Amino acid sequence: MSTRKVVLCADDYAMSAGVSRAILELADRGRISATSAMTNANGWPVHARDLRGFDGRLGIGLHLTLTWGAPLAAMPGFAPSGRFPDLGAVLKGSMTGRSPSEEIEAEIVRQWSAFVEAFGREPDFIDGHQHVHVLPGIRAALLRILARRTSKQPIWLRDPGDRLGSVLGRVSAAKALLVGALATGIAGQASRAGLVTNRGFSGFSNFRPDQDLGRSFASYLSELGARPLVMCHPGHLDVGEQLDGVADARRREFDYLGSSAFSDLLRRKGLELAPTPLG
Repeated sequence: MSTRKVVLCADDYAMSAGVSRAILELADRGRISATSAMTNANGWPVHARDLRGFDGRLGIGLHLTLTWGAPLAAMPGFAPSGRFPDLGAVLKGSMTGRSPSEEIEAEIVRQWSAFVEAFGREPDFIDGHQHVHVLPGIRAALLRILARRTSKQPIWLRDPGDRLGSVLGRVSAAKALLVGALATGIAGQASRAGLVTNRGFSGFSNFRPDQDLGRSFASYLSELGARPLVMCHPGHLDVGEQLDGVADARRREFDYLGSSAFSDLLRRKGLELAPTPLG
């Protein structure tokens, strides 16, 4: 049977030791093909060292983070408390044009530079925690930064939108449609900046304890676009760690992705995991 390639990206690398360890374990077993890193996390330099052994096997990207943890330098207008605001506040500021664009642009540069400093090269791709990279203002700042790159290394940008017919029937379809609407136009803007995007996106989860992950991933891997990307959020929860309220869902995703049921699903659908949607 001929196989078709799909990127399966584990988000939130470096959020915690448990999340990073789970992602590396799945990578070692060939159960994911990409991961995106939170370079504002306190442990990022150490986690980067552990990730270097997978360079060339995984797509390794920057997970732009503006709604979790702390900025890498003071942002008195955007994060006056020293911690990033929640998604609701970021969304409101972005949609009303009240976000401090200079502070945001400077923080994107810091997170990009932290990736390069710790990993020794530019990321393969960029996406955003809670998809903040597609929001007005934030998107414009990111594209300005990427347009100034002088490196010839190819880089791709996550487009979290998908076709209506693909989204309907999947878990958390309403969330997927909202994010897709916010992302409208990003593929064209990326192309004009000399970047490539995936075409086709899935993986939105409700993170509920009764979620049937076998059924969910079967839907994520159906009705795929031309350059498909699926996100996932596996993790272990170590004693004393504070995550983001979905720790148990992360553990269950780890268990499912490591199972024979998931490998059987890939085989039935004729899919091969790939580190990049670029072909």
